[in-house]
Amino acid sequence: MLRKSLGALCAILVCFSGLARAAEAPKEIKIGTLYASSGNYAGVSMAQYSGLKIWIDRKNAEGGVFVKPFNRKIPIRLIAYDDQSNTATAATLYNQLITQDKVDILAADFGSVLTSVAVPIARDHHMLLIDQTGSGATFFSKDNPYIVLTSLPVSSVWPKYLAGFLTQEGPKLGIKRVAMLYATNDFNGTQAATLRDAIKAAKGAVELVYDNGVPTNTTSYTVTINTIAATNPDAVVALGYVNNDIAFLRNLQDSGIRFKWLFTIYPGLETEAVEKNVGAKGLEHVFTYVPSSVVAYRPEFGLSLSEFRAAWESRFPDGKVEFGFNSVAGYTTGLVLEKALASTDSLDQLALRKAIVGLSGKLKTIDGAFELDGATGAQVGEAQPLGQVELDEHGHLRFVTVYPPELATGKPVYPAP
Repeated sequence: MLRKSLGALCAILVCFSGLARAAEAPKEIKIGTLYASSGNYAGVSMAQYSGLKIWIDRKNAEGGVFVKPFNRKIPIRLIAYDDQSNTATAATLYNQLITQDKVDILAADFGSVLTSVAVPIARDHHMLLIDQTGSGATFFSKDNPYIVLTSLPVSSVWPKYLAGFLTQEGPKLGIKRVAMLYATNDFNGTQAATLRDAIKAAKGAVELVYDNGVPTNTTSYTVTINTIAATNPDAVVALGYVNNDIAFLRNLQDSGIRFKWLFTIYPGLETEAVEKNVGAKGLEHVFTYVPSSVVAYRPEFGLSLSEFRAAWESRFPDGKVEFGFNSVAGYTTGLVLEKALASTDSLDQLALRKAIVGLSGKLKTIDGAFELDGATGAQVGEAQPLGQVELDEHGHLRFVTVYPPELATGKPVYPAP
């Protein structure tokens, strides 16, 4: 009888324990983020924000996201504010999301500039910053456990294949003299430093004949283009954000100057926006990164590229939000959070970070292989090959991957005709 009574008591305690745990489950998971509807980063920010919203909408349509500590699906509530591409406004709003809205998960706005103010704020509040596309290398250090980069590699990794091509394949083509222009922000500045170091390490294979930074808000490059042309470069690398690329490429067309080899970042990352402002002909033969919005990786989790593109066009049929890499980046952030919430021990911020770091090397999405430096939270996977923009017989843009050799789909056109 005693054993039966004890058994019944244990069963009752287990039942009540389960009910208590269920009662503790929040009614919603609050994700806080910012977006820019105006200013320098509006187009790319809205693309990233919209990609994240697609993931949230899909999860909520399924009843929410599964959260392991509560063994149930919980709806997601998105709390988002417009920072208007302004870092001071962004800083105020990041603080508001943490201290007033008390979000469970904090996700940064697009890019290194708007993420830069979030890094110290999140750290001071012991809040994990889900850094979507702010890849400045200075954000990541071993003494800051409150940041992880989800959707693209840290900026020091970006030029890996660009540098490899210029220093190894370039001399075979006759490229000896390289000119480099960059915007002075963390994202572009780190890439410039990596490329500079790679050229130095190549011990004379190629040389930098022009190496200069300009403010990120630069809108006119006419004088700079003429100065670069005077150095007689075999290759020109222009590192900027999307507005920098558009201004540079338009000024280059107006100048009548043609460089034999030209690299810019955003013809690959935000193709629709750049083509709309520069025109297809202005992008012909330009080298760029070939991102996951172009390369159809085979995801093991989440939608494929074609499925995501279809979901995007269904959600945004008017085309006001342009599809590009940052669309994929926002959606990828959601997939990382989904996997992490399904494996975390709690909603404690460091527990969530541990779960995200635990995904490293085990997650392949529409964005490629997810790999983190566990000590710093920097993304070292999701690397993007080097490609060249060409026009097909109908005058439409197509990307030819030229480096590394194992990913190449064609050979580079050099010098550009």
